[in-house]
Amino acid sequence: MLGAIAGDVIGSPYEHAPIKSKDFNLFNRYSVFTDDTVLSLAVAWSLLENIPYQKTLREFFQQYPNAGYGGRFRRWARSPMPKAYGSFGNGSAMRVSPIAWFYDDLDKVIEEALHSAEATHNHPEGIKGAQAVAVAIFTARHGADKSRIKSVIEDRFGYDLSLSLDQIRPEYRFEVSCQNSVPQGIVSFLESTDFEDAVRNAVSLGGDSDTLACIAGAIAEAYYGGVPDDIAEQTLSRLDERLKSVYLTFQGR
Repeated sequence: MLGAIAGDVIGSPYEHAPIKSKDFNLFNRYSVFTDDTVLSLAVAWSLLENIPYQKTLREFFQQYPNAGYGGRFRRWARSPMPKAYGSFGNGSAMRVSPIAWFYDDLDKVIEEALHSAEATHNHPEGIKGAQAVAVAIFTARHGADKSRIKSVIEDRFGYDLSLSLDQIRPEYRFEVSCQNSVPQGIVSFLESTDFEDAVRNAVSLGGDSDTLACIAGAIAEAYYGGVPDDIAEQTLSRLDERLKSVYLTFQGR
C-alpha cells in the first residue's frame, strides 16, 4: 500500500494547483499526506483487527479531521447514525489498496472491495471504482503484464482505457467521480516505465492529483515490485507515528 501513500503525498501540492507537466519536484514543503492516506490506513487497520470498515473510517477521521475530506464524507463521519450516502466519488477507489494485498483470492478481493466501498460509496459506480483498482493491483502483484491488466479491467468493469495520456491531458480537469478519474489513474500506470513515471503521469493530467497518483502508485508498486527506496523514505518521513505504525504493522503481516 506504500505506493498509494507515496502517490498521495507526491500529488498533494497539485490537488488545488494543477499542472500539465511531468517536470516537477517529487517532494517539496507542501508534500503532505491527505485523506487518501488516512483512509487507506483505516482500511488496513480494519483488515488487521477485523473491525468493520465503517468504524475505522470514522475513528481515523476523528484522529485526522483536517486531512482534506469531501464535505459529504465529513458529514457522514460526524453523524451519530451514519448511513451510506450513494456516492460515486473516487474516495472508494483511493482507499482500497490494502485489500488487494491482504487477500490472495481474487473473488475475496472483489467482495471486500465492495464492502469497503459501500460503507459510504454505495452507488454502483463507487463500488465499481473500488473493485477495479483492487483488481488491477491484485493482477499486477500476481505477475500479469500490462496488456492483461488492461483487458481484465476493460472486460470486467467496462472502463474505456483506449485513450492515451496525450489525448486525455489537454481537456482534463479536476474530477472526483470514479467514472472520470479511475480510468485515468489506471492509464497513468499503463503508460509508465517505472514507479516514479506512473506517479508523474498521474499528476501531469492536472486533475485530482493526489488521488490519481494514489491510484496509479498503488498499481505501479504491485507491478514494478515495490516503491524505490528514496521515495519510500521521503514518504514515510511525512507520516506521524500513528500512521507509520499502522503501515509497518500491515507490511509485517
